[in-house]
Amino acid sequence: RDANCPVPVVNILTDHPENITDGANELVAPNGTSFKVHPRSYQLEIPATQHAFQVHRLQDGSPWVIGRAGMLYRNLIPDWLGGVIIASHIRIPDGGTVQDVVHYHTIKFQLIYCYKGWAKVVYEDQGPSFILEAGDCVIQPPEIRHRVLESSENTEVIEIGVPASHMTTIDHEMELPTPTYSPNREFDGQQFCRHQLKEAIWVPWRLDGFESRETGINEATKGLASVHIARPMNNGTKPPLSSHNSDILFTFLLEGEMELYTEGHGTQTLRLGDAFVIPPDLKYQITNYSQTLEFLELALPGVFETTRH
Repeated sequence: RDANCPVPVVNILTDHPENITDGANELVAPNGTSFKVHPRSYQLEIPATQHAFQVHRLQDGSPWVIGRAGMLYRNLIPDWLGGVIIASHIRIPDGGTVQDVVHYHTIKFQLIYCYKGWAKVVYEDQGPSFILEAGDCVIQPPEIRHRVLESSENTEVIEIGVPASHMTTIDHEMELPTPTYSPNREFDGQQFCRHQLKEAIWVPWRLDGFESRETGINEATKGLASVHIARPMNNGTKPPLSSHNSDILFTFLLEGEMELYTEGHGTQTLRLGDAFVIPPDLKYQITNYSQTLEFLELALPGVFETTRH
């Protein structure tokens, strides 16, 4: 009841809400959980982005909340930028079989990045199950059926979804893997994309002095989003004071530490497990970083301009 996290929402789809809630559109349980009733023709709503500079530190002690299939969730963007995006640090404490079922998400965009450990997963029309290892990532296109089968002990993943509030539906009929293999199939205009660290190619990045591995997500989503893993080249070149014109620019520190200067907010020290959001047109600079620094950057849209000041 007193948890410092967004209220859980359970969505109910039905043609006859009066048979469930006497015609009410929403009910609230004693623990604060919201039950919302929607018609079967439910349409996804994308709220406008409420831009703000945000920093969220691992040491701040945000609660780990039990979520789907017994996984533990830590919220990385407390106000969800007005509901447009949710970013979660997820931990699976116990290794072995994951008590998951075939399900899908009615969503615009969803990224799964394996931060630590490994997870065995399977996706609709994408062939046999496979191991998502540390450093690998996938996007889950809208309503693709999938399931987490197994994981190592203390597996950790970063999950990002647009919008923050979206519907998860259990598919009681489909069995995975499916007999068909269709890697080029589109789900609401997007293709499934799997990026593997062991096959990554590092190239100079948009910020001077850094290199990145591009994940293929920009192409798979037709420019909706891009995901890069970046690290310093340690060649003496330092990134300049910069700004960008992307709608959303989210960063999660995977390794190392750095200082982040932002105009009007001063300098902040960030370490692995910390996350931040840089709104459009805010001048910022990465300084005093360790040689081991490595971070994940998500941008929506996938192609945007970086301005050096």
